[in-house]
Amino acid sequence: MAANLLAMTMTSTQIAGTTVVADCPSTLVGCAYRSDEIYVVGREKIREFARAVQDSHPVHRSEAAGVEYGYGGLVAPLTFFAIPAFRAQLAMFDTVAGGYDLSQIMQTDQVVNYHKPIRPGDTLTCDVGLESFRSAFGSELFEFKTVITDQHNTALITSRTSFVGRAGAGTATSRPGDDLVMHGFRDTAAGAGLGPRVFDKSDPCPNMLSTLEPRADGSRTRAFESVEVGQRLPPRVFSLTLGDLVNYAGVAGDPNPIHWHQEAACAVNLDAPVAHGMLTVGLGAGYLSSWLGDPGAVIEYAVRFTSPVYVTSAGAKVEFSGTVKSVDPRRRTAVVAISAQCQGRKIFGRATAQVRLSSPEQRRSGEATTANN
Repeated sequence: MAANLLAMTMTSTQIAGTTVVADCPSTLVGCAYRSDEIYVVGREKIREFARAVQDSHPVHRSEAAGVEYGYGGLVAPLTFFAIPAFRAQLAMFDTVAGGYDLSQIMQTDQVVNYHKPIRPGDTLTCDVGLESFRSAFGSELFEFKTVITDQHNTALITSRTSFVGRAGAGTATSRPGDDLVMHGFRDTAAGAGLGPRVFDKSDPCPNMLSTLEPRADGSRTRAFESVEVGQRLPPRVFSLTLGDLVNYAGVAGDPNPIHWHQEAACAVNLDAPVAHGMLTVGLGAGYLSSWLGDPGAVIEYAVRFTSPVYVTSAGAKVEFSGTVKSVDPRRRTAVVAISAQCQGRKIFGRATAQVRLSSPEQRRSGEATTANN
């Protein structure tokens, strides 16, 4: 997902009956669209994605664990939404924008608000809107908002993603690595019969306005009384190989060759293939939930990237650590700062997570439920 959203170098498109000249992306700020495609969440896809992001929490692997935690079965990892989000964003730009060069775009920020866990059988729909656009020092900076809803039109995820691209590099007749990309990748939108329904600024998608309080059972979450400001999370090291990048590319549906092919990476001035931004975010999410105890207790997860993770033939190691920055006794929440380093470089400029912590009453309730079962 690190390179899937940019370069709105279109000729023109019809938005609410008005022709918008879209080679000036600022004219589309405030506009949104809903993808016509839905994504049906599969049980095995959840397990497959958990393996791809090395998230070993049992609720992503075991039906029994999901029941024990109060979910009734499996729940998806925290960054699973990247799969349908990528598809919706690709459909938007291939259908409306007419193509762009993936290799020229880098993800810079990701902020995710979690309203409700994603479960097997959910049918997901994406609303995507351009929140802001500006040009500076030869680059173009975009911020997109994506709201993912289920079959009941309930918002599950609200995501804000920022990208930076080189001005004037939006489209190309010959893109680096074109001969490496899987057949049909650029035809995904056309082949699926997608036609995003576009809304103008005065009539935004209803779901773009949806807000829900985050929900989590809480009985399996780390106790509030055990957490204090300044407390350090145990560090953890994740190993990445080129095989891991290939696997994630397939699972997430993002086959950009700069993530797994040396020549394609060098063609865009990268030292080596780089891990997908959302793969790195996913590793951090797994690190966080393993400490927290229950992924459903994450309210917000925000990451700013400063450096990519380069993965050579020798692999790479990413070390995560964390510190509790603040606690709120009234709401029983905490803010955790997460650090990630690879080969001495900081991967995250700033990463934080707001989480819910459990009360004694919640833990007693959970223990009673387990005993009755």
